Amino acid sequence: MGQRKPFLLRIDPALWTELEVWAQADLRSVNGQIEYLLKQALQKRKSARPRPATPLAHSPGAPDPSQSGSAG
Repeated sequence: MGQRKPFLLRIDPALWTELEVWAQADLRSVNGQIEYLLKQALQKRKSARPRPATPLAHSPGAPDPSQSGSAG
């Protein structure tokens, strides 16, 4: 794995305590546990909502943005 991006996270102390207990049970650091949970959430999101075939897909019946232009 490449470099990791450090960032500041403000978190409720009670939530931190629960994450700490959970992380210890899974033999991870709290940071590792948060990263693991975020990865799981992303995988779940990706599998639940397929990505559109094209990045600029538009609604059926809507004007094609590539066909718009100025007249003149």
